[in-house]
Amino acid sequence: MEQKMRQMSEMQMSSTSSTFSSSMSSAKLRKVSQGLLRTMEEHTGVQRKTSAVAESFSQVQKSSQIPEGESVPDFEEKLRPITAQEGDNAVFKAKVTGKPQPSVKWERASGCPLSDATKSFYDNINNQHILKIKNLVLEDADVYKCIASNKHGEATYSITLIVTENPALDFKKMLKKRSVEKREEKRPPTEEEMLKILAGADKKDYERICAEHGFTDFRGILKKLKEMKKKVEVEMVRVLKPLEDITAKAGTNIVFDTILELKDPNIRMHWFLGAEMLRIQYSHGKYEVKQMGTKHMLCISSVSLSDMGTYTLQVADKRLSARLNVIDEPLRFLSDFKPKKVTERQTAVLEVQLSKRTDAPLIWKVKGKEVKRDEKFNVSLSDDGLTYTLKIKDVKVSDTGDYTVSIGDLTATVPLFIERIPIKFTSQLKNVRAQERGMARLECEMSSKDVHIRWLKDGCDITASRRYIFMREGKRAEVIIEDCELTDEGEYSVICTQDNDAHEYVTTANLTVDERFASVKSGMSDTQCPTGSPAELCVVLDDEKVDGVWLKDGVEISELSGVQVVKQGAVHKLIFSGVTNAHEGKYTFRAKGAESESVLTIADPPEIDSSLLDLLGARPVTVKAGQTATIKIPFKGKPPPKVTWYKDGVEVMEDERTKVERTADGTSLVLCRCVREDSGAIMLRLKSDCGTAVANLHLNVIDHPKPPQGKVEFLELSGKCIKMKWKAPRDNGGKQVTSFVVERRVADKKSWTRAGEVDSSTTIFSDDKVEEGQAYQYRIRAVNMEGLSDPLETEEVRAGEPVEPPGTASQPQVSNITKDTMTVSWTSPAHDGGAPVLGYILERRKKGSNMWLQVNKELLTDTKIMVEGLVDDVEYEFRVTSVNRAGAGSPSTISNAVLAKDPIRAPGLVRNLCVSDSTNSSISLRWIPPKQGDEPSGYILEVRPEDAKEWMKATKIPITDTAFNVGGLQERMKYHFRIRAVNEGGVGEPVELSEGVLAMPPPVAPRFVLQGKLKNQMVVRAGMALCLHLSFTASPPPVVTWFKDGTITTGQEVITESKTHSQFLIFSSQRSDSGLYRVHLKNDYGEAHYDVNVRVTDFPRPPENLRLEEEVPGTVTLQWDHTPDLADDNEGAHYIILKRDTSTASWFTVAERVFSSKYTVTGLLPGRKYYFRVIAHNSIGDSDPLDSKEPLIIAKEKECVGSLRLREYASPPCQLKPMFLLPLKDHAVRRGYDCTMSCAYQGMPTPQACWYKGDSKISDSPRFWQSTANGVCTLVIPTCGAKDGGEYTLMLENPLGMAKCSCNLVVFDKDDMGLLESLTKQANKEKLIF
Repeated sequence: MEQKMRQMSEMQMSSTSSTFSSSMSSAKLRKVSQGLLRTMEEHTGVQRKTSAVAESFSQVQKSSQIPEGESVPDFEEKLRPITAQEGDNAVFKAKVTGKPQPSVKWERASGCPLSDATKSFYDNINNQHILKIKNLVLEDADVYKCIASNKHGEATYSITLIVTENPALDFKKMLKKRSVEKREEKRPPTEEEMLKILAGADKKDYERICAEHGFTDFRGILKKLKEMKKKVEVEMVRVLKPLEDITAKAGTNIVFDTILELKDPNIRMHWFLGAEMLRIQYSHGKYEVKQMGTKHMLCISSVSLSDMGTYTLQVADKRLSARLNVIDEPLRFLSDFKPKKVTERQTAVLEVQLSKRTDAPLIWKVKGKEVKRDEKFNVSLSDDGLTYTLKIKDVKVSDTGDYTVSIGDLTATVPLFIERIPIKFTSQLKNVRAQERGMARLECEMSSKDVHIRWLKDGCDITASRRYIFMREGKRAEVIIEDCELTDEGEYSVICTQDNDAHEYVTTANLTVDERFASVKSGMSDTQCPTGSPAELCVVLDDEKVDGVWLKDGVEISELSGVQVVKQGAVHKLIFSGVTNAHEGKYTFRAKGAESESVLTIADPPEIDSSLLDLLGARPVTVKAGQTATIKIPFKGKPPPKVTWYKDGVEVMEDERTKVERTADGTSLVLCRCVREDSGAIMLRLKSDCGTAVANLHLNVIDHPKPPQGKVEFLELSGKCIKMKWKAPRDNGGKQVTSFVVERRVADKKSWTRAGEVDSSTTIFSDDKVEEGQAYQYRIRAVNMEGLSDPLETEEVRAGEPVEPPGTASQPQVSNITKDTMTVSWTSPAHDGGAPVLGYILERRKKGSNMWLQVNKELLTDTKIMVEGLVDDVEYEFRVTSVNRAGAGSPSTISNAVLAKDPIRAPGLVRNLCVSDSTNSSISLRWIPPKQGDEPSGYILEVRPEDAKEWMKATKIPITDTAFNVGGLQERMKYHFRIRAVNEGGVGEPVELSEGVLAMPPPVAPRFVLQGKLKNQMVVRAGMALCLHLSFTASPPPVVTWFKDGTITTGQEVITESKTHSQFLIFSSQRSDSGLYRVHLKNDYGEAHYDVNVRVTDFPRPPENLRLEEEVPGTVTLQWDHTPDLADDNEGAHYIILKRDTSTASWFTVAERVFSSKYTVTGLLPGRKYYFRVIAHNSIGDSDPLDSKEPLIIAKEKECVGSLRLREYASPPCQLKPMFLLPLKDHAVRRGYDCTMSCAYQGMPTPQACWYKGDSKISDSPRFWQSTANGVCTLVIPTCGAKDGGEYTLMLENPLGMAKCSCNLVVFDKDDMGLLESLTKQANKEKLIF
C-alpha cells in the first residue's frame, strides 16, 4: 500500500510539472485529467474527488492594433494548484496586469456554478483578485478558470483544485446515516477498539463518541491516543540520506539533495537559509525545488558570497541542515593578448575572457577615447557572462592602434594591425612604338585609387621631370611624351605603393622611338613652356656637314645665359636649361640659304592662392537681397587663362545684373540687386593650355521667406470659429521663420485686416471673431528677420451654414416676336440657395456667337421683360441667371433660338406617330415633323387613359425632340395618345394614334442573371444560415418553385420573392439539409431552372469500439469502428492517432491523415504502459477523442522470443577484435520525448557492451533500457529531461581487445529557437533531430 501511495505521489508530481498547451480546450483538459484520475484510483485505491493536477494559460488579442501605453490582459504571478481535505478552506490568488484595467471573473471548467461557500473579492493592499472557498466538499473539485478581459483581448489561467476525503468526516457521515434501530445491549468497547474508533475522528468529538459507546475512562484513553499519534508522527518522515555540506566556487550552480521516505506525499516542506524561510516562487529562478521519486533537491543557480550559510529543510518535525561555503576567486583575464592582424575592409574581432562573472562595467578604449556602440563598433557579452567581444566593422588603416580593455583594477592592451589589400593592375603598361618628334602615351589602371605612384625610365625616377606630362584620373595613370626624341626610348616602369604597406607593385613596358629622316624643309615650330622648365629648338638638315647660325630677334646668338647650342649631325638644337622672360622671342636658324623660324613663349598654368581657397570654402559670402555682391579672386598664370564663372554647375552669362570683370592677375563677379534665387554654389574655373585652376565658394542671399505651401486646409467652418491649417514655406529665406501672420477680408471687400499671428512651431490658426453666414477670404504670410513673405491666399469660405447661390431658373420662353422686340419670360428657381432671390440677370447673344450681352443694367425683380433694340432677321438666344446675397447662380438653359421677325404661320399635321418601346410603367413614342406650315419649335403630346374622357399634357412645356418616353403609367392599362406641332405662329391640328397602347414590356422568357454570385457547389457549416439568392429576368413575372432532391420544399425554410429575384433561407442548417436544390421559373413564354448542390458539414462524431492488439513485439495494432461523418466528407477527412506513456500526462502524435479504421503503432518500449487515443478530423475540426480504457503493457523482448524454438547456428571459427561498423551519432531531443541511440558493430567472440554517461556507468540503471542483438547495440532514454543531456559512451570488449564510441545528447525546450536554428544548419552533418 505504501508503495502504491508513493507511486501515486510521483505521478501527481509529474503531472504537476507538465504544462498543457494553451490551445487545448477546457473540455479536452477535463477529459485528460479525469482519465488520469480514474487510472490513479484504480491502481492506488485512494478515495478522492478531483481532476489531475494541471495548469494552462491562453491569451487572445482582439484588437488588430494596440495604442502605445495600452496592453492585452496578462497574469503577473502564476496561480498554483491546491490539494486540500474536505472541510478545509481553499484560496486562489491572481495578480492581473493590462491597460485599460481588466475585469476579472471566476468560472469552473465543468460549467457548474460556483458554490454558495465561494466568495470572490479584490485585495486593494496586495493588488490581488482572490477566490475563497470555505468548508470544501468533494463536489468542489474541478478546474477553476480566472478570466481577465478588456477591450484589447482576454487572458485565461486554468488551475486545478483537488479535494481528498477526510476520514474523520467520513466517520461523522456514517454516524449521521446510521439507522436508528433497536439493538441488544452490548458490552463497552475495549481500550484497543476505542483507540481505533477515535483515530479517525475530530479532536472536538472525542468526548461525545466515548459517551455514545459507553466508554468511561475518558482521560486515560486521551493519554494513550496522544502517545499513539506521536509514534505515528515519528514514523511519518524517514531520512534515508541526509543533507551534506557543499563547498563551491562563486558563479557555479549547486544542488542540496536528500532522500526521504514520506508516509504522506502531501506533507509540506519548507527550506530555510539561517532563520529566514526561502520564498522560492519570488526568487526569479535563483532557487528551484525539484523532486525525483523520493529524492528532494534544492537547486541554487550562480552562487555568490551572499548565498553562504546554513540551509535547513523542515519536514514535519524533521529538520535537516547543511552548510554552503562559497569560494570567491580573484577576477583575472584568461585571454592571451597577442597582436591582432586583420585585412583591410574586414571585421576585426577582439575577445576578452574573464575568470568569473562580475557586475563591474568593462570599458574599451582606443587612442585614449572610450569605444561606444555605433555602426562602426559593436560590443557584446556572451550568455555565460564571461566573454566580452568587440567587433570593428569595415576596418581601415586609421583603425590601427592599441585597444585597451579595463574592468575594475584590471587593464590589458591588444595591438591591432591592419593589413592592406594588395594592389593589382587591372590594366598593365603596354609596349609602345612612336616616331621621332611624335607623341607617345603609356597608361595603366590599378585596383585602387588611394595609391602613391612613381614613374621610372630605365630605372631612374622621372616623376618630377618636365620632359613628361603625367596625368592621374581615379584609378588610371598615364604619361605623355610629346615631341619624342631618340633619347626618350627605353624601359618605363610604374611603381605603386600605399600607406602601411612596404611592398612595391610594378608594371613595365618599353617605348621604341623610330628615327625620322627629315629633309631641309623640316624646321622649328612655336614653343610654349613653363617658366624655369627646359626647352629645346631643333632644326634637321639633309647634310650633316652644313653648319648653321642661330639668331634671336634678328641678332646672332653669341652669349645668352642658360642657352646651349648643340649640333648632332644633321640635327641642330638650341637648348634652354631653364626658360626665363629673357628667353622669349623669335628664333631663326639659318644655314646656306635654308631658314627655319620659331617663337618661344612662356606658358605657366593658372594658380590661385591656397589660403584664399581655404577661406572661401570655410566662410560663405553672405549678402542681403537687393544689395550688390562682388566676388574678387586674384590668380597667377601666363598666358592669361580663360575665365569662366559657374553657379550651381551652370555657366554664368553676363546681363544687366551680372558682370564679369577680368584683369591680368585677377577676376571679379559682380551681382547687382541680388535675389534669393542667386544663392548657391559659385565656382571659378581658370583654364589655359597649361592647366586648370578651380575656386569654389557659396553665396548666401538673405531675403524674406517664400509664402507658405500648398492649399490651405479648413479644419472647421462653424458660425463661431474658422480653423485652418497650412504647410510651412519651402524656403525660409536663409533665416529661421519666427511666426506666421494671418489676415482676412470680408468677401467682396478690398481691404485686409490682421486676424492674428502664430508661432512658427505651429501651422494651425483659429479665427473665432467671425459672423455666422458671412464669407471671408484669408491670406497667410511667413515672417523672418528680413520681413514678410508673399501671401498664400485662400478661397472664400463661409462661417457656419453656407448660403449658396440660387438654383437654375427655368428655360426662358420667348413670345410676342416682332422684327425688333421680343417678350422673354421664365419661372423662379426651385431652390433659392438659403437666401431670397434678389433679382435676375437676362443675357442675349446671336445664334452661333460665344459673346453674351447683358440686357438689363439693374437686377430684374419680375420674371418677364420685353427686349427691345433687336436687329431684323437675326436669331437670338436668351439665358437667365438668379442672384441672391451669396452671388449669382448658374445660368439657365439657353432658350430656343428665335428669329427676330414678324409672326409666322402655325405648323401643319405631325406625321407617322407610332410606338417605339414600352414597359410596365412607360411607353416610348416617335414621329416625323409636319410638311405644311412653318417649322415647329416644339410638340405638345397629350395622353388619355382608356377609361377617361379628358386629355392631359404629357409635359408642361413643348417637346423639342421627335421622340418622347411617357412615364408613371399604370401597369397593363391601355392609353391613347395624340400630338400637335407648335411654333411662334400657333398650335397645329392634333394627330391621334389609331389604337390604344398597353403599358407593359415586350414578352421575355425566364432567364437567370448569375454574374458569379452563386456557384453550383456550396458547403455550409452546421448551425450557420443556408441562403440561396438568385436573380432573373422575365416578362411577365414567372412562377417560382423550389425543389430539394426532386421534391417541393415544405420545411422550416423562408422563401422571399420579387419580380427579379428569389431567396431560399434556412436560419440554422443541419446535416439533413444537405442535398440538390433546384429553383424553377415559368411564365407564358418559357421556363428555366438552376441547380445547387448543398453539403452541410459539422464537427465529426467520434469513432467507436477501440480495440488494441499486440501482434508483433514493440508494436500495437489499433482497430475501431468508422465514424459515419467521415464517409460523407470528401475533402480530406481522416483520423489522428496519439499515444501517452503512463509516466507523463502529455499526449504525443503518432500519425496524422489516417484514412482507414486500422493503424499499427511502432517504436514502443518494452515494459512500458501506454494509453492510445483516436480523433476524427475534417475541414471543420476535431471530434471528441476515443481513448483506450486500460493501459497496454508492452511485453519485453525476452518474453516475446522465449517461446520460439530457434535452430542453433554454427558460426564459423573466426575471431575478430571489436570494431564499429556504424558509430553513434549526436542527438538533439525535445524535453519530455524519448531518445534512441543505436550503432552497428562486429566482433568474435561476441563482445560485452557497457554504457556510460560521462564517467558513470549506466548499464545497470533502471532509468535506461538497452539491448544488444545481431550486431546492433541500442540505448533508449525515456522521457528525456535536462539532466539527461551530456556525453554517452559505449564500450565493447572481448578477449581480443576493446572499442569505444561516444556521442552527445542535447535536450532542449520547445521555445529554444536559437538551438533549433543551429541544429537545422548542422543537418548536413548527419545530426539527428527529433
